[in-house]
Amino acid sequence: MTKQDRTNSWRPDRREFVVAGAGLTAGLAALASIEQVFANETESTADLQPGKHLIEPGDTVLFQGDSITAAGRNRETAAEANSFGAMGNGYAWLAASQLLVDIPDARLKIFNRGISGDKVYQLADRWQPDCLDLEPDVLSILVGVNDFAHVFKHGYEGTLEKYETDYRALVKRTKDALPEVRLIICEPFVLNVGLVDDTWIEPFAGYRAAARRVAEEAGAIFVPFQTMFDAAVKFAPPQHWAPDGVHPSANGAALMAHWWLKWVGA
Repeated sequence: MTKQDRTNSWRPDRREFVVAGAGLTAGLAALASIEQVFANETESTADLQPGKHLIEPGDTVLFQGDSITAAGRNRETAAEANSFGAMGNGYAWLAASQLLVDIPDARLKIFNRGISGDKVYQLADRWQPDCLDLEPDVLSILVGVNDFAHVFKHGYEGTLEKYETDYRALVKRTKDALPEVRLIICEPFVLNVGLVDDTWIEPFAGYRAAARRVAEEAGAIFVPFQTMFDAAVKFAPPQHWAPDGVHPSANGAALMAHWWLKWVGA
């Protein structure tokens, strides 16, 4: 069976996603103001240039990363496309459900393979079954906070240089195997609350910059999540968006989903 045959044999049940898709607007009353602050204060004009309709009919879309992407997903049902349990309850599910509600006839197949605690080298260890074998047309990666934080919390002997080198190698491996893949690299982020204090901010900026360099070198869409949250905290305190400074609340996840969809041009 060809990929097109597999795609044409499946149709999403639109009713299954209406309620979840509606959640995308939760807690975003200040969205227009947040976007204006973002536009006024962004560090790079490139951050003002969202993607141009990256999602095409029949696409397989894959979200990859750590717990922020996994968001409690049921790994026992991971093989099922467009499954609520397999997609978790974070930004990936909210973005996916919005796509499935907005363009039900596009016959998209969307997967979430994020795993809590993962660093770049751990993504690489499972990349064949959890990415390459799925043959995604669109691949979105968010990873970096564990590569930084686990040095302090779990004795991980990683460095900024290792993060960037590993990330660059992972992207190269992906593009060698899937030369037509449309790649999205999301900016890792932290908010100054909970687990995060002032000592995190400056060194973590290096990881953000490294992710941006990897995206630029690969010609990938770069979704500026940190810049987005920096604008958002001007309208609600950090704990409103991510109580522990790392893992988004429902409001934070909804904001991320909105930004992800905006930047991929969906």
